[in-house]
Parts: sequence; C-alpha cells; structure tokens
Amino acid sequence: MPFANHVFQHTPALRGLITPPDASEMRFGQDRFDELDEQALTEGWPPGWRMDHDEREENRKSVLSGRLSQDLWVFAYGSLIWDPAVQVDEYRYGTLMGWQRRFCMLLEGGRGTYEKPGLMAALDEGGHCHGVVFRIAATLVDEETRFMWRREMFAGAYCPVFMEVDTPQGPVDALAFVMDRANSRYRPDVSPEDAARMIAAAEGRLGPNFDYLDSLVRHLDELEIEDAEMRALHSRASKYRMIVG
Repeated sequence: MPFANHVFQHTPALRGLITPPDASEMRFGQDRFDELDEQALTEGWPPGWRMDHDEREENRKSVLSGRLSQDLWVFAYGSLIWDPAVQVDEYRYGTLMGWQRRFCMLLEGGRGTYEKPGLMAALDEGGHCHGVVFRIAATLVDEETRFMWRREMFAGAYCPVFMEVDTPQGPVDALAFVMDRANSRYRPDVSPEDAARMIAAAEGRLGPNFDYLDSLVRHLDELEIEDAEMRALHSRASKYRMIVG
C-alpha cells in the first residue's frame, strides 16, 4: 500500500521514491534471526555476531521510556531514508549538526566476510549530515519501533540517542542511531583510500560491498541530498573495482 499524500507535504520530490513498509524486506520478525542462528552454527561464526533478543528489547524500552505514547521523529542518513520499513506519517528534510556519514563500521557478514571484511556507513562524530526525518504516529510507536530495533540494533553496534535535527519547518527532537565507538566493529582510522579498497574488494552472501555504496550514492542523488565525501568515496572505489575486475 503506498503512503498517503500528506506524508510528503513538505517533501513532494520524495513521493513515489520511498518503499512502503509492506513491500520492504527490512520489515522482518524473529524468524529471520532463527534462520541466521542456524547459519551461524553451520559456518562457525564467532560469538557476539548479533545482539541478544532480551537485551535488544530492554534497550528499546530504556531509550523510548516516556515516549511510547508520543509521536516519534527519526533521523535517517542511509537506507532508512528510502526504505524505512515502518509506517510513516510525515517526511521532512533534515540536517544533523556535529555528526557525519562515514564508512567506519566493519562489515563481516552480508556484503563482507570475516576473511575479507568490508565497511558499512554509520553516523560518526564531526561535521554535519544531510538526510531526512520522518514521524511515526503516537499510536504506532510501540509496534513500529520493534521492527526498527530488529533492523538497526541487529548487531548492537549503534547507540540510539535523541538529538536536535534542523528542518525547514523548524527543529525536531529526533531519534538517531549513531556509531557505538566502544563497539569492536568501529574503525575510526581507516583512510579514504583504504576504505575505497576494502569496499571495492569485499563481497558476501548478499553481494559486493560496492553495491551498498553505489546504492547509497544513487539514492542520495535521486533524493537530492548532498554529501560530497560519499561521492568522492564512490569515485575512488569505482576505480579500484575496475582494477579488481
């Protein structure tokens, strides 16, 4: 079912470009974890590859304490922008100051392996980040954030925090999933060149790591969201892909 027209009253350019939740592969239940748990046993994945279910739910309730009966704003910087996998009642363009999109999270599954890991984008400290904020209606917050936590807190590598996001219609207090700098997957010292090499070479069961970066940049272009550093990284990784190919 497509989104209602009022959802894009402030962002008409996004209409038709956002995946409805009923068509999203990212709106999944506990059965997805059961399948991956079996794969982890078969392939001998190291412990700690995912967050414990009870710990994840405890984290959700703690972060959203006192907010489950209120409208919830969420800041999106990556695939949450075009594939939120939740029921959204309003979209706005937004800018988060003091944080930036960076490929700083080690990717050892999906589009990378433990032998040849790739990198995933996350919000890291510094600079600013252009993205969107979307609003979940109060009556749906408890149900919809269960889906969101399964997706964003799958491995427990983010810290869900509330921060002020600037929008053309005024600032909002929005939930953002930022990089957990204490997590073992955090890679703050990877240079742009090394990041490009890793992204160009890594590949996992979901395909090449480069496809993730390529999709990100294509969607940012399509949605007219600025990020010169992502485009520069894409250019570098494209050159290394030609060499690898």
